[in-house]
Amino acid sequence: MISVIRTGKWIAKHRILILIIGFLLLIPSVIGTVRTRVNYDLLSYLPNTLETVKGQDILVDEYGMGGFSMVVTEGMELKDVARLKEKLKQIPHVKDVLWYDDAADISMPVDMLPKDLKEGFFSGDATMMIALFDDTTSSDASMDAISEMRKVVGKQCFLSGMTGVVTDIKNVSLEELPVYVVIAAVLSFLILELATTSFLVPVFFLISIGVSILYNLGSNFFLGEISYITKALTAVLQLAVTIDYSIFLLNSFEENRKHFPNDDITAMGYAIAATFRSIVGSSVTTVAGFMALCFMTFALGKDLGIVMAKGVIVGVICCVTLLPSMILVFDKAIQKTSHRPLIKTLERPSAFIIKHYKICMVLFLLLLFPAIYGNNHTSIYYDIAQSLPDTLPSNVANAKLEDNFHMSTIHMVLMDKNIPDKSKRRMMEDIEKTDGVKWTIGMSSMIGPAVPDSMIPEKLSSMLRSENKELEFICSEYGAATDEVNRQIASIDKIVKKYDKTAMVIGEAPLMKDLQDVTDVDLRNVNIISIAAIFLIIALVFKSISLPVILVAVIEFAIAVNMSVAYYQGTSLPFVASIVIGTIQLGATVDYAILMTSRYQQERKSGKNKKEAVAIAHRMSMLSIITSGLSFFAATFGVALYSKVDMIGAICTLLARGSVISMIVVLLVLPAMFLIFDGVICRTTMGFSKKHTGNMKEVLS
Repeated sequence: MISVIRTGKWIAKHRILILIIGFLLLIPSVIGTVRTRVNYDLLSYLPNTLETVKGQDILVDEYGMGGFSMVVTEGMELKDVARLKEKLKQIPHVKDVLWYDDAADISMPVDMLPKDLKEGFFSGDATMMIALFDDTTSSDASMDAISEMRKVVGKQCFLSGMTGVVTDIKNVSLEELPVYVVIAAVLSFLILELATTSFLVPVFFLISIGVSILYNLGSNFFLGEISYITKALTAVLQLAVTIDYSIFLLNSFEENRKHFPNDDITAMGYAIAATFRSIVGSSVTTVAGFMALCFMTFALGKDLGIVMAKGVIVGVICCVTLLPSMILVFDKAIQKTSHRPLIKTLERPSAFIIKHYKICMVLFLLLLFPAIYGNNHTSIYYDIAQSLPDTLPSNVANAKLEDNFHMSTIHMVLMDKNIPDKSKRRMMEDIEKTDGVKWTIGMSSMIGPAVPDSMIPEKLSSMLRSENKELEFICSEYGAATDEVNRQIASIDKIVKKYDKTAMVIGEAPLMKDLQDVTDVDLRNVNIISIAAIFLIIALVFKSISLPVILVAVIEFAIAVNMSVAYYQGTSLPFVASIVIGTIQLGATVDYAILMTSRYQQERKSGKNKKEAVAIAHRMSMLSIITSGLSFFAATFGVALYSKVDMIGAICTLLARGSVISMIVVLLVLPAMFLIFDGVICRTTMGFSKKHTGNMKEVLS
């Protein structure tokens, strides 16, 4: 304790030096932020052990290509389409463009083409080409190629496929990200004005947190890259979960000033020491919630978990170094802009809640089953394109593809090129009989089964054959990430494995099927790990068996209520939101319950009876909990309304709603729990003597 106070005094004494160092560190932080690559493809976070992911690697290694895009043209003459094809092939990173003229002369009437070629490339006045990229779906090279292709094709052409979706995600994210920060900062500032007694203090709070956010983003350079979701949420979440630390420091400083009226250095030293002890304990549960995401098989969890856990730690450090230095340096300005507290006391609402605790408990019991039912039946979607507005180019192109060709996605079969031609033909015939398959295009459909290898055009052979593999395209009328396409993929996989055990079904829809399988398991595992970790932390902090059960149960109830709102609204949530919300809401808002519990335990040990202890704990912590909950709400609510990317907007909506629900549940239900289970708590918590448990009449009263 003495060493912490000494450190606090040293920080206060050397405030100018700390500010200079702190702001100089912004230079490498900005450089690191700019140089950290952002990954816009969520499918790239799937485990490398999956067959679909291995297939993508084989495409790159053996064919020199990874991503592809369907190019749909409307109302163009064939000779103009042929010229467009040649223009597209000249664009950097477009490896090749597959069209029917690779197998037949464009002078041949369309009606004379083989059935698969005709169905695959033509529909009314529309035709389709398949552009192949020389890099993976989400690489910077492929996204640059899509951007250039959009400039070339004009209004009569549309580019569909996952690379187009990823490119649109990138463009929207780059446009919206600065606005997220502004919205979160402005709304948080308004809430802080309610919680502080100076108009200037919230400015320093936001500067301190802003610097810690830049430190965190800059240090991501050592991770190599981060996902666009992580980058978009870092500033918002770090602001939301660390703003309480700043409020606690200021309150502690003002309290210690009363004990050291003429010595601000000593007062701040004690304030830093008290703040550090308190917020370290508080931040542990938040860090544990984020670190639980690292146990996901889907690597996006690790990406988000590490960055946000690091952000909380950096936020704590800035709160006890940079912020106290600014407060001391600008103390005179702070005093000149001071004002009366806008909320003086909450004694009456607190007394009302304590008096009617039984009603609160009844409401809890009435809502419990609907909350659990709604939480378990909330609809989840896995189609990444669905998270974007329909007006974006990729979704417009996907709609054109479906309208003109009655197709939604293309799978690829990667098979051994040395299996007998007869087996290949039978395989493709069986695949064409599968529900929802419109056509298949490969070597046999492009040139016919009777053509010897020596007669196959080199250009066509290089596109569809490699040294060891052969590629076939399968058109599906089912949309990606639907139950129908998942059953279709499973059926196709059984067929190809019958003829070639090494064959793979790859592409956008197979990857999304794996995404669903992987994240369904992750959702269950991450929730279990986060609950177990936070349960253990609370048990160690309070030396109790019953308190962690009560606190975790209260917050889990709040989470269930939050998730169930989507079910009763008939809203479908993106898979990412459903996975991360449980751990983040639990880790970030359990602090509300811990704050009240600490005071309740303190008062109970001092000899107060249960009603006195609960009343004092509730009254003294109510304003802090409301401030914390509203600050979290302010930092996320505006972003939820503004964002066009549902992956981000849905997460922020859940976090904003969840912070308010957790705040209300803690203020209404937790004191009722303490009053009802006080006897059990006292008997199962270390440090309580018999005098604390009261007699049986008090326990039951």
